[in-house]
Amino acid sequence: MHGKNQSRDFLLSIGARAATAALAIAVVFALTVALSQSAQAQTRTWTEQVLHSFGNGSDGVNPSGMILDSVGNLYGTTSEGGTYGVGTVFELTPNGHGGRIEQVLFNFYGPYGDGPLGGLIFDAAGNLYGTTQSGSDSNLGTVFELTPTAGGGWTEQVLHNFNGDGYDPLAGLVIDAAGNLYGTTDGGNEDYPYGTVFELTPTAGGGWTAKVLHSFNAADGAYPWFGSLILDGAGNLYGTTLRGGTYGAGVVFELTPTMEGNWTETVLHSFSQNGTDGYFPFGGVIFDATGSLYGTTWIGGSNDAGTVFELTPTGDGNWTETLLHTFGGGTDGANPAAGLIFDAAGNLYGTTGAGGNYGYGYGTVFELMPNGSGGWTEQILYNFRNSPDGNDPDTPLVLDSAGNIYGATGGGGTYGYGTVFELTHASPCAECSLTALR
Repeated sequence: MHGKNQSRDFLLSIGARAATAALAIAVVFALTVALSQSAQAQTRTWTEQVLHSFGNGSDGVNPSGMILDSVGNLYGTTSEGGTYGVGTVFELTPNGHGGRIEQVLFNFYGPYGDGPLGGLIFDAAGNLYGTTQSGSDSNLGTVFELTPTAGGGWTEQVLHNFNGDGYDPLAGLVIDAAGNLYGTTDGGNEDYPYGTVFELTPTAGGGWTAKVLHSFNAADGAYPWFGSLILDGAGNLYGTTLRGGTYGAGVVFELTPTMEGNWTETVLHSFSQNGTDGYFPFGGVIFDATGSLYGTTWIGGSNDAGTVFELTPTGDGNWTETLLHTFGGGTDGANPAAGLIFDAAGNLYGTTGAGGNYGYGYGTVFELMPNGSGGWTEQILYNFRNSPDGNDPDTPLVLDSAGNIYGATGGGGTYGYGTVFELTHASPCAECSLTALR
């Protein structure tokens, strides 16, 4: 089984190379009219607030990624802790004074699954869906649903127990317009042990039918980890695998439905340990408005400390990779394990699990801004210090309508078991755009 602690051991085993990387990369860019927006972003002051520190009692340990509802409540999972020690689903509600109140919505145990490592999603009715890495009758993992009740509680239902059709679902899910759920498993079966992509379809009787859409064979990818799938407007699925592909260093893939009801996989990019490309993509990918894909690799690049990449369709069925940023391994950050998010202006935000101003291992929140000349400029928005604000921010960020950023750290905080944090920014000075043009 591949647990979160095991994954951290894997990171450490290959992280020694990143720890000795160069400390920074100098970036030079011309000041143009298009740079005024970047200058404004660079002059914004960001303030971090810890909304919750885990580990005080039975409220959960090691939080995963979160989502926001329409009124600003945060929902997430913890892979450990809670009443039975094997994970929780929690909600953080604004308290009216700038802070948050935590409520545990569900404590996992035994037949209801344990060890949820992925985040959550909502359906149109307000039900929550997610996965557990293990637990259930077969102890190979589950897909679950949490339904709100009239009394303010939540009821959990296991929609699927994995048993011979994959195991270890490490990532969250994605839902289509028809209510079908899609996800991945890190493990497969005896013939194809390298993981699967699966679909759960609701049936008329209130049940769910599971179907394996693709079993990886190593040559076309192996071991999809923490990155959830995404859907495009045509119903195609996109994701990453940690290993496999042409060079054994991971892939970005696409699954396309056929007229016969099957799915065809296409490898869009095979990562290479060639000293330039990144490799080991832990997180998933996202789209921009033009159909390009963006993601991160945990290691690789010229400093062996990870990269941010873009894949652009060429129009002939192929995709071209561009490295937008190579991390330096020191104050620049190192080892991004989560995916990225966009804001309305087209800036990218993400986290590194290591690097920053307070020593290798605490991590950063970063922003990448288009610089008007075809490149991207990185800004470190926050450097984690371990205590009291957390370390190892290795799950995806979420952005609210006001531009505030929310995320989680896997460790650190007041009690040492992770935090949920918020980054807020002040308005840029009125002179910023003029300064950029002088």
